[in-house]
Amino acid sequence: MHIYPDCIPCILNMSLAAIRGVVKEAYESKEIFKKVLALPALRGDLWDTTSAEIVEDVLKIIIEETGREDPFKGEKQRQNRRMMEIYPSLESEVQTSRDPLLSALKLAIVGNGIDAMVSERPSSMTEEILARLKEISIREKDYGAFVSRLRRCKQLLYIGDNAGEIVTDKLLIKTIRNHFDLDVFYAVRSLPSLNDATVRDAQTVGMGEVARVVENGIEGHLPGTIMSRCSREFQTLASESDFIISKGGGNYETLTEERFLGKPVTYMLLSKCPVYRSHFDTPIGQPILANYNYNHFTHPDFY
Repeated sequence: MHIYPDCIPCILNMSLAAIRGVVKEAYESKEIFKKVLALPALRGDLWDTTSAEIVEDVLKIIIEETGREDPFKGEKQRQNRRMMEIYPSLESEVQTSRDPLLSALKLAIVGNGIDAMVSERPSSMTEEILARLKEISIREKDYGAFVSRLRRCKQLLYIGDNAGEIVTDKLLIKTIRNHFDLDVFYAVRSLPSLNDATVRDAQTVGMGEVARVVENGIEGHLPGTIMSRCSREFQTLASESDFIISKGGGNYETLTEERFLGKPVTYMLLSKCPVYRSHFDTPIGQPILANYNYNHFTHPDFY
């Protein structure tokens, strides 16, 4: 999915937040932001691109100007720590629910909005997440298609998104494996990008207990997945997997530009902005469970 005008102010706000997180001097901040503003896509001169690719260009500028390879490192550590503190409560909620798989699925999608939920007190964070869990619903048709894919799957590739959110992914994978006999590979970024999960984050939350952790092999700070830029090993893994679960907006925006996946992909994310609200006809704040089927010579279609 290529960018819309709405994407530009969103990326600029993210850029400001990232710059302020690593630069204290106002003059230096202005100089870095000036270079960000010079990017063609942020001037409205390039529309045939994705938000993830623009963010990569922004991060490249920030990293080169500040020497900070991972500007969001502290934030990621904080998100992982707080989510692991409440993990037992979330697991108990899932295990005691009427449909543990559905509850774990909803929780994983709620986790896509983890930035907005981070609280100074883990107890109140638990209450917020569980409240959101009870507020949202998944269409029965979409859930049924998702379960049907799992029944036919022997090898699952689960492409992760953010730190903190990765904890809810772990719980969903654990629940899936309690219901289905399949191998699971969990993909993370090879290089830091925003607050996206890397191998270190996966190790921190114990993802290796439920899945084999792999890097996507992209040599760049891209908060998305472009297959042609992934390592040969990752491309082979994607090709050999029966089913792909993709988390978050960055992965959605980049993977939907692929034309040769040739397999079912389920996208899981929250409707966070007017673009997604319009694109999916889903109110802001509601879950998106989009089951796509990719054929070799056709655009992706729902089924």
